[in-house]
Amino acid sequence: MSGMSISVSPGGAGRLTGGAARGRSDDEPAGRAGEPDGMGRTEGADGADGRNEGDGVTGVDGALGRRAAAQPLLLGVRHHGPGSARAVRAALEAARPKVVLIEGPPEADALIPLAAEEGMRPPVALLAHAVDEPGRSAFWPLAEFSPEWVALRWALEHGVPTRFMDLPATHTLAWGRDDAGTDPDAEKAETSGDGRGSAGEGTAEHPAGAGSDGAGSDGAGSDGTGSPEADVRVDPLAVLAEAAGYDDPERWWEDVVEHRGPGQGDAFAPFAALEEAMGALRETYGSGGGGDRDLVREAHMRLQVRAAQREFGDGVAVVCGAWHVPALRRKAAVAADRALLKGLPKVKADMTWVPWTHRRLSRFSGYGAGIDAPGWYAHLFGVSDRPVERWLTKVAGLLREEDRIVSSAHVIEAVRLAETLAAMRGRPLPGLSETTDAVRAVMCDGSDVPLALVCDRLVVGDVLGEVPESAPAVPLQRDLARLQRRLRLKPEALERELELDLRKETDAGRSRLLHRLGLLGVGWGEPTDSRGSTGTFRETWRLRWEPELSVRVAEAGVWGTTVLSAATAKAEADAVGAQALADVTALAERCLLAELTDALPVVMRVLAERAALDADVGHLAQALPALVRSLRYGDVRGTDTGALAEVAAGLAERVFVGLPPACSALDADGAEEMRRHVDAVHTAVGLLGDTLTAGHADLRLRWHGVLRVLSGRDTVPGVIRGRAVRLLLDDGEVEQEQAARLMGLALSPGTPPPDAAAWIEGFVGGGGGMLLVHDERLLALVDAWLTGVPAAAFTDVLPLLRRTFSAYEPGVRRTLGELVRRGPGRGGGITGATAAGVPGFAADLDQERADAVLPVLRLLLGSDDVQDVDDVQDVQAAGTAAQGALGEELAGVAR
Repeated sequence: MSGMSISVSPGGAGRLTGGAARGRSDDEPAGRAGEPDGMGRTEGADGADGRNEGDGVTGVDGALGRRAAAQPLLLGVRHHGPGSARAVRAALEAARPKVVLIEGPPEADALIPLAAEEGMRPPVALLAHAVDEPGRSAFWPLAEFSPEWVALRWALEHGVPTRFMDLPATHTLAWGRDDAGTDPDAEKAETSGDGRGSAGEGTAEHPAGAGSDGAGSDGAGSDGTGSPEADVRVDPLAVLAEAAGYDDPERWWEDVVEHRGPGQGDAFAPFAALEEAMGALRETYGSGGGGDRDLVREAHMRLQVRAAQREFGDGVAVVCGAWHVPALRRKAAVAADRALLKGLPKVKADMTWVPWTHRRLSRFSGYGAGIDAPGWYAHLFGVSDRPVERWLTKVAGLLREEDRIVSSAHVIEAVRLAETLAAMRGRPLPGLSETTDAVRAVMCDGSDVPLALVCDRLVVGDVLGEVPESAPAVPLQRDLARLQRRLRLKPEALERELELDLRKETDAGRSRLLHRLGLLGVGWGEPTDSRGSTGTFRETWRLRWEPELSVRVAEAGVWGTTVLSAATAKAEADAVGAQALADVTALAERCLLAELTDALPVVMRVLAERAALDADVGHLAQALPALVRSLRYGDVRGTDTGALAEVAAGLAERVFVGLPPACSALDADGAEEMRRHVDAVHTAVGLLGDTLTAGHADLRLRWHGVLRVLSGRDTVPGVIRGRAVRLLLDDGEVEQEQAARLMGLALSPGTPPPDAAAWIEGFVGGGGGMLLVHDERLLALVDAWLTGVPAAAFTDVLPLLRRTFSAYEPGVRRTLGELVRRGPGRGGGITGATAAGVPGFAADLDQERADAVLPVLRLLLGSDDVQDVDDVQDVQAAGTAAQGALGEELAGVAR
């Protein structure tokens, strides 16, 4: 690459020279002899900067301060790079420009003053969305260590005018919409301002690296067969790293920028080196596959720079991706630039600030311009000295919180190991790879399990930014923020569980808010099973606020200006547009949970109409449980469910009439689905019996009649007949003798083995193992039938039986095995020889095992009164006396 010098050390540690990289003396320990300067470098103990003689960039002036007066100060950066952020601050302090231009949408100029407010805490993002289609949006994330954010804050602190100069969002969003083959549902991804992001961002894809940070590992050329242009399209930093002898672009960038700094007194040298490097790459690879979008964006940037020069003269500073610097430096005709911008599509767009998270800055989130370790970069930017020691101390604190044994000795040893690894690998300072290896070896005992926690919580992190209340927002967003403050429900990036007691007003309000947001498609919380309680007055939610939820709130703003009005309108629209009856019943349940009293009449009207027209028993049976569940909320939430109860009773009546014919002539899959419907209806009817009015008091009796019809009809599949008998037995409508007779008939030799196996599956499936344990007659029938199945048919029924019995708990299966081994139901027991081999199933008591309880009984009684007990009968009598004494004592306490 012409004009660029790459120095490679014998150990493979290459560096970009000319001031962007700085060596250290051979006798200087990495990161220990001195303190890091503004770019994170460490000077020697004697104050010398350790610059090797002969360092220099061929053809580049060492200080951009000696540039021509008419030339703007172009500060090429890597987005979300702490080293670039420090260098930008140093360069601005040295140059003191009259205006600062930053890569970003010009519509955000009016939002710049908000960055100086106390309530603004990065990470944050500029959000642009189309007014008529809020789901079409783009983000420009900024972290505390982003060079653009540092430039923005510096300008505000020094009263210097600041402007964004990238292609307006009004074109960006329209361009994304007009792209052929773009999936509208995918157009919610972030944009870095450089455009290197996931598909549908509305910005041009751009070579990753210095200009856009979006390194991809699966691009062309990764196997060594791709073209050079394809390699640059993936990551131009990879080309520079490969030329320097590195196989990892991130490690190369850390060595030449994050761990090193500019020459003393020369704040512009790093940008000179990067500009030359990017110029050499663009001479070789052209636009690097950026396409028309990059050309248009760069044309707009050049026009903005010219306008600033006309207004402010030579005091113009530009902060942009390093990839764009050669294009901005290049001379181009104004007419040519304007021609590129002519006729671009436009949409009306709104912009605002929204909170962002470190996790969403991560490349693993799908953000094309993301970085691997936002938490690590924030640490490097935030500490003033000893970054490795402070980082490993932070790791130790996290592991201690997770009850792992980590002492200060672990921290000291990990620091030593990280420094040793850096020296062995020829690195100026320990980087993330060295500290990670040290943590794994010293603090995690070589295990990747605790290391994954460190990577998730610290290397990436869950930091959530904040924006001031004065930031522009749709009315729905403001109402949501008001409710969050009133209910003390703060959005957090870290996932957490929230237990709610609906008997408390605050918790009930939180539940209503989360359910209403769920109806609006704002998935802030996800309901989960409550631990330790199954009552309807408790709810458990898993909460996690993601930045894209701000887009969902903007989208939901079309339904209303408050959460209540928007959820009501959305529920009514969903009811009218629902296709299936089950969807309407599920919506009715959600309306009750969210207490949308105004929407419920509309939903109930649609429900009654759909239920009257739907003749599919499966649909009716599927819809009934949701209605019955909804009836439970009348007690806890104070909701009037009288109309819902009438609809549920009418739906149940129609299920009773249509179920027997619908269960005839079904195949195996259809029979299994109908069995699930029968179970659901049975549960629903059990709940309805305690809720309905006197006019429907006999509903449960009529359902028992339906089950009797199903159990005795030969055209009904065996799995349904067996389940009907089991349900009747559980409700006490069938005696055990009658159930045994029905099982005997179903398992008679005249019944085909597959049908008999299906009957067994229906009868004892789903927790029926205890029934066989406590009723040996039924177990004997199953055992006798199974032993009589012909060998040819056994392989056909084995899958059904295996599926049935494998669902039992291990203890139930073990007990059944012991009973079968003993020989259940053989009247008179078994021989003593056999019983001796089966503990617990002998005909007489085991004297030795009975004597073993004496010490425990003595301890419970608290005396030695039972020392003379010689037989089991005395033990039993003593136990009975102790139980009576304990009962009298408890009764006295109760009185």
